[in-house]
Formats: sequence, structure tokens, C-alpha cells
Amino acid sequence: MLYHKIGRTALLASLPLFALTSAQAALAQQASEDPVPPAAGDGDESHPTTPDEIIVTGVLQTNRQDMLSAVGVLSTEDLANAVRPSIGETLAHLPGVSASSFGPTASRPILRGLQGERVSVLSNGLGSIDVSNTSADHATAVDPLLAERIEVLRGPQALLYSPSVVGGVVNVIDRRIPMHVPDEPVHFAADLDYASAANQRAASGSVDVPLGDKWVVHADGSYSKSDDLEIGGFALTPALRQQALASTTTTSDPLFADNAGVRGILPNTASRTWSAGGGLAFIDDGGSLGVSYSHYETLYGVPLRFATQPDEEQEDPRISLSQDRVDVRAEVTPDSGFFDKIRLRWAYADYAHFELEENGEIGTTFLNKGQEGRLELTQARRGNWSGASGAQYSFRDFNVIGDEAFLPKNSTRTFGLFTVQQLDLGAVKLEAGARYGHQNVSAQPAIDQTEFFDGSRSFDTFSGSIGGTWNFAGDWRIGVNVARTGRAPSAEELFANGPHAGTQSFEIGDPDFRVEKATSVEAILRGGGEGFTIEASAYYTWFSDYIYQRQTGDIEDGLPVYEGLQGDARYYGFELQGTVTLASIGEADIVADGLVDYTHATILDFGPAPRIPPLRALGGIGLESRMIDARAEVEWVDSQNRTAPLETPTDGYTMVNAELTWRPWGEDRPLSFAFSANNIFDVVARRASSILKDYAPLAGRDFRISARVNF
Repeated sequence: MLYHKIGRTALLASLPLFALTSAQAALAQQASEDPVPPAAGDGDESHPTTPDEIIVTGVLQTNRQDMLSAVGVLSTEDLANAVRPSIGETLAHLPGVSASSFGPTASRPILRGLQGERVSVLSNGLGSIDVSNTSADHATAVDPLLAERIEVLRGPQALLYSPSVVGGVVNVIDRRIPMHVPDEPVHFAADLDYASAANQRAASGSVDVPLGDKWVVHADGSYSKSDDLEIGGFALTPALRQQALASTTTTSDPLFADNAGVRGILPNTASRTWSAGGGLAFIDDGGSLGVSYSHYETLYGVPLRFATQPDEEQEDPRISLSQDRVDVRAEVTPDSGFFDKIRLRWAYADYAHFELEENGEIGTTFLNKGQEGRLELTQARRGNWSGASGAQYSFRDFNVIGDEAFLPKNSTRTFGLFTVQQLDLGAVKLEAGARYGHQNVSAQPAIDQTEFFDGSRSFDTFSGSIGGTWNFAGDWRIGVNVARTGRAPSAEELFANGPHAGTQSFEIGDPDFRVEKATSVEAILRGGGEGFTIEASAYYTWFSDYIYQRQTGDIEDGLPVYEGLQGDARYYGFELQGTVTLASIGEADIVADGLVDYTHATILDFGPAPRIPPLRALGGIGLESRMIDARAEVEWVDSQNRTAPLETPTDGYTMVNAELTWRPWGEDRPLSFAFSANNIFDVVARRASSILKDYAPLAGRDFRISARVNF
């Protein structure tokens, strides 16, 4: 029955992509593709895509056609309609990507059902150096309003950044450290945005000024403010509303009736965010040297886990978060020798956030100081052989202070060596990657914190990946990738033992956890013809010592208890996407596009893995021209009934969205306007991947408008 449903949905979603492929029309490129950028974070990327799109994340910049795993890209132009207050929501419409949806501000990306420690969020190739991996209610200290490009990368090149390539890396690229000297006296870019569902007002801008022919100074900033989020119906699911009303009858407490009646507005979700930064770079034919400083600050509310029974605790915390960060980037391009590029990156960040009580007092404080450095050595091409190697280290000193501190003070030290090698044999291209990592995690609880582990753990991990692609006909290429990865457990997974107000849970870790290992296989097909493109991938992953949380059913300090465990797990799924040009009218094309993705996850001797996104299909049709792009789409998300023990099922939903982009003076001019209508029919939608799905639905009807200037 399940496979019949998958096949039927894939057929329906793919129909507009394949039914008219015999039409003779110009090659339509996928909406998420974009031009060939010269380097990560360099240049403007608002031009039509080319078939040889370069993926810039990774030391080796590789044609998208040759990538061994499915990738996702949002360019500058794509971001005009896609950008949201969080990285997770910004990427949620890419194939294989969902979001944790812990309110509109704290939403991390979920890749193929994997989240948290298994997904690395990067800022220009280095870690975000925050505590967003610690909990779903913690926002990333990365501002999507200033992003020039966002890439989602898996496969061997992801080993350059993380041993956990099973999930992947999300790289947010900006121009804070300039990589080229502008041709004009001043390069200026700015955005103004408004969104109705949360009454969001946002503005961002950047300026680059050349100082002579080798120096560039950069400055940028953003500001965003939003009210409580509008939703399409009741905040609570029907089952929880019924439970709350029953508690009203038995206790005569009006709180439960009030909670059951919350609708239209999701309380405690307002936010205010601003950031500012500047950079200076020296750029010469032989290399470059740059430094930047940035400050990020946000105050946001966490959706309530509404009490529906007398023994449950209800809190409405807000989080005040700030981060100061310094980045350094140096690059040398030798004239000759074994290496043609040597690059050094380093970042330091001082992070703090405060979980505020209803009266504004600080309940719990999170402090994190960290740094990360990378040395990358790119080999000069030798015939058909190319490659890159390097070393990476990171330090993190983390502390939680307050009555609800669920972690002791702890430190994490990591060191890694990595390499990726490519062999180009023409129609066949081979790639292999390897990584060694050493991690030491130590806990230093206070004298009176006897509930916490006191000591340290060390782990050695080895990861490797090998695969290849074969250009078997025309633009058609098939590839296979096999990876074996090892991931050391984090301090949060090892040492947690206490109440966490943000997630409204009592979390228990295990200091005896072992290295989590995974073996994965992925096959991919890319190609196209006259008027259409297709990309399909399928994957299977075998986990051993997989780390997960089990809801025990107990209540501690008024909160449900979640216990960390290890076991074997199996993840598999597929992604399918494509475009087809239906007709050409003058210089305008009518293009249909669609995607289908699915993840199936089981933890052996436990049951379905928790919070796994269900089957999804999205299809759209639009007009693409020099001055106007218009598109309408339907997103269908299946119900999720494969649930972990004590996890509730999630109803499916269908959303209808539309968008219009207008360039008054054409695509080569600096001004554009974007209009979009999202969730037009105001449906109640809940993501199965969210721990708060039964309390916090997605946004209701939302009209958005943005103006962008770039010259």
C-alpha cells in the first residue's frame, strides 16, 4: 500500500515534467540553478543559469553534473522569494530538505530526515559557532537576509567540512570578506521586505568600495522585526484540544479552556533581529588577505507547549541571543609547484543567549566561546588528476547557568585531517574522500551539580567515501557513491541531565555513548534534452550505534522525559526533480517544474525513527521572460503515521503558492520587485519533523513583497 502511494504520487507530480518532453523548445534550466561564480561568496549571481553550473562549496569547485550526490542551491535571485527569518524555512522547498520548525525564528534545516549534529551549518565554509545544535529552540547565528548564495552539499566533498556526510552541510555564503575588486567606484546592494503573516518588516544592505586597485572595504547590515505569527486555525491539534477541555471539566481551571481556544495567532512568536558587519581585503594576482567583524543579535519568542493536563508545566520563554565574530581569510596562488592554491580560514566567536522568564528575568544563560581554523591545499592539476587536502581544528567552551541548566560546563576540542581526490577519464569521473578526526569532550560541573558526569571522553573517527559518474549519452550522467562515516557524540548527547525550558522537556544523555557509524550508498541520475532536465537520486544508509532520544512516558519537573539511547538504524529514500519547457512565446518560456522526495527511517528494536518528514510532492508552472517571471505551485505533503513510540501522527496538507518577479528595466538592470502569496487557502499545516508540531502549526496565509537593488 505504501509503495503504491509513493508510485502514484511520484507519477502525478512528474506528469507535467515528462508528458510534454517531446515538445521542441529551448532548454529550460531548473529554477534553483544559477551562474558559474568565480569563488565562494564572490560576485553577483543574478544571471541565467548555465548547464555547467559550478558548486562552490568544497575546496574543489565542481560542475553540478559531476557531483556524486544530490545538491541544492539557492542563488541571489532565488533568495528574493525564498528567504525567511531562519535558514531552515529558507531551504524548506529544496529536494530532500525539511525544517525543525520550532517557531519562525528557530528553525534548522533537516536533510533526509537527519538533523542536529548530523547536519553542519556553515558560514562561508566555517562553522556557525553557536549552540543551535544543542536544542531545536536555539536559532543559528547566521543571517539569511545577507546571504548571496546557499548550498546544500553531500558526498565526498562534504568530508572536507564534517565527518558526518550522511546528513550533509549547509553553506551560507556572503561577501563580508570581499574576493574581488569592484569595477565601479561603489558597489551597492539592498533589500526591503514585508510579510503579512507575522507583519514582518525587514531591510538589509551592503556596500563595497575599492581603495585603489588592490584594496576593498565592505560594510553590511540588516534589521527585521515581526509580530506573533498568524496561523490558519487552532494552535492545538484536535486531540490536544479535547484533552484540554476534559481537564477544564475535571479541574475547573480556566487555563485549559483558554489553551484549547487559541486560534488565528500563535502566541509568543514575535521577534526582532539585527546584524552589522564590515570587512577589509587586499587582493592581488598572487592571492588575497581579508578580515571581517560581525555582530548578530536577536530577541525571539518560543512557541508555548500549552498545558492540557494538570501535571504539565507551561512556560512561554523568550530568547535574547547575541554573537560577536571575527573571520580571517588568506589565499596564496603559487606560480608553480605541487599546489596551485593554499587557503587559510579562521574564525572566533563569542556567543551568549539568555532564556527569559515571562517577567523578563533571566532564567537560564548559555555561554559559548569558540574558534575554528582550516588549512586547505589544492593540488595543481596533473593530467587527469586533481585533488585537495587539509587540516581543521575547533575549540568550544560552553556553559549553561541557571536553575534549568540541563548541561554542565563543558569543553570540546576537535582536530581533523582530510583529503579529496578526483580522476577525470573523460566520460568517467572518479572521486574519493577520506577524513580522520580526534575529539575530546570534557565536563566540568560545579561542586553542587552532583547530577552531572564529571570527566572527559575522547574519540577517534575515520570516514571515507568513493564513487564515480559516467556520461553514458549526451547530457546524461549516472553516478554511484559509497561512504563509511564515523561521528563522535556531542557534549549534549553525552552529558545532558536536566530540564530544558525551551523544548519543554527533561533531557537525559549518556556519557558511555560510542562513536556513531554509518554506511551509505547513493545512486544519482542527471540529464536532459531539448526542453527538459531531470535529476533523480536514491539512497540507503545503515547506522550502527545510532544516537536517538526516546520519550519514556515519565514526567520530571513537570516535563516529559527524553532519554538518549544507541541502536542500529536504517534510513532510505529518494528525490526526484525536473523541469520541462511547455512552450516559447517570443522571448518568454512557459516552464513546468516539480519535485518528489521521501524518507523512510527505522531504529531496530525500537520502531520508526522520530520526527521523519513524510512523502512530499511539489509541482509548479510559470512564465520566464526578460522582465517578468511568474509562477504558481501546489505543495502536497502526506500524513505521517509511521511514528515513534509515544509520538503522535501528523495530518497531511496541501498548500497553494504563487509568486511574481518584475524587473522594470530587464534582467541586466539593478532593480527588481518580488511578490508572493503563500498558503493562499490558509490551511492548517504541521511539519512532522517538528517537536512542537502539535502546538505550533506553520504560518497561515502570507503575502510577501520585496524590492531589491544591486549595482
